Amino acid sequence: MNAFPESLLIANRGEIARRIIRTAKRVGVRTVAVYHAVDAGLPYVSEADVAIELTGATPVQSYLDKDQIVTIAKAQGATAIHPGYGFLAENAGFARQVAEAGLTWIGPSAEVIEVMGDKVESRRSVAVAGVPISGDAGAALKTGDEAVEAAKTVGYPVMVKASAGGGGIGMAVAHTDEELRKAFENTKSMSERSFGSDRVFIERFVESARHIEIQVLGLDNGTIVAFGERDCSTQRRHQKLIEESPAPNLAPEIRAKLIEAAIAAAGSVGYRNAGTVEFLLDTRTGDFVFLEMNTRIQVEHPITEMTHGVDLIEQQLSIAASGTTTPDFNPVQRGHAIELRICAEDPKKFFPRPGPIDGWIEPTGDGIRVDSGYAAGTEVTPHFDSLIAKVCAYGETREEALVRAVKACEDFVIEGLVTNQPFLEEILDDEEFTDGRYDTGLVERIQQRLKEQAKLAKRSA
Repeated sequence: MNAFPESLLIANRGEIARRIIRTAKRVGVRTVAVYHAVDAGLPYVSEADVAIELTGATPVQSYLDKDQIVTIAKAQGATAIHPGYGFLAENAGFARQVAEAGLTWIGPSAEVIEVMGDKVESRRSVAVAGVPISGDAGAALKTGDEAVEAAKTVGYPVMVKASAGGGGIGMAVAHTDEELRKAFENTKSMSERSFGSDRVFIERFVESARHIEIQVLGLDNGTIVAFGERDCSTQRRHQKLIEESPAPNLAPEIRAKLIEAAIAAAGSVGYRNAGTVEFLLDTRTGDFVFLEMNTRIQVEHPITEMTHGVDLIEQQLSIAASGTTTPDFNPVQRGHAIELRICAEDPKKFFPRPGPIDGWIEPTGDGIRVDSGYAAGTEVTPHFDSLIAKVCAYGETREEALVRAVKACEDFVIEGLVTNQPFLEEILDDEEFTDGRYDTGLVERIQQRLKEQAKLAKRSA
């Protein structure tokens, strides 16, 4: 059997499409890109071997058109489809349709995507395997009264979450029965509008928490390969801004338990291909609980690649084609890596700021890697996520990686576009972050500090 698919259609755009093309070219896999007209000038379109324009009522709908994408794949002789992240990456129906069309799906099975894509079902599955969860692993809650009853066991404060979807949509914290009833109805309504499902559950809200995740690869023989953890606690509105690997100031015994739990979680559903198991770690007690499993490649996968000497896209292709990793696969964890998400957004309020890019000069140097989807002369449109590039810095130590990350952020020249670079620099300079003793409330605290500084400056002016 071939080590890799012969020809690959990438059902995505921008940075991740370009990233997949880079590996596919290196290992001799022909690539087919798809694009909407608004993306015609992006680098990935010209870098693919073949690029086919999508049609649709809107740009987003064109990238979500399963029938059109499968039709293009077959017409262009593609033997496999890689969904990247976002769009159709965790769509079980699309994974099933790809397989039924006789094409190789680069990811886990549709059945696994369905289980892990539903937070109620995934919690139930991993709990059976002994993975710690918060609250009960029962069915979704149907009414506010049921939520209040469940809160008696979980204990306030609680987090109300949608079972489907992600990105923090619909999440809310409640401290009392009254707050919980209101939050429950709001989350249920928002989940129905956003994901077509009104299934809601609750879990205990951790006042000081770290968001830790474990990258895994599942092989056909049932083996689950786990890599060193990534700390994704630097977030705004439940969206990650900076990730690093390994997690700073993490006790070795907790690290070992996290890896063990990740292997058990993935093994509970017979996981195959690349995935990430996410946990919430209580900074005060050291206890952790399962959050979710992402059944795709992650945005932050480069820092795992840098600290382990692997190409995760290459391993995805190998597992999809042959059921196992490449013969030379031998990851060894070394050093430290930090990823900065450069976004076209206001650096204070985080609102998207699309527009044309007049100048684009990426940082270079030892330990620096940039995964980008744009270039000078292209335009960030309002149709998609605001992420435009990922700047990654590697060092033998965290201190070296941090110094390199600061310089790389400062050296990245993007003209004609407003980005979040100034705020990323604020984070990198923050004492909590530099000490590596931060939690998911870091960004909020930095914002509050900056507001207070602005008020004082205004008063003294």
